[in-house]
Amino acid sequence: MSEFTVRGKFQARDGWQKFETSIDAENENVAEERTYTNFGSQHGVKRTQLEIEEVEAQ
Repeated sequence: MSEFTVRGKFQARDGWQKFETSIDAENENVAEERTYTNFGSQHGVKRTQLEIEEVEAQ
């Protein structure tokens, strides 16, 4: 497993908020899916309210 840094923005109550998070995953696609899953479960953000701009391997 590799570590990926995922950057993007999500729709918050007062507009779009930028984020950066580190995810352990097998590849970039899995890292992107885990980001969607984490934001959905922890913050209640739907996939349409999340824009991933960059996935970068560490």
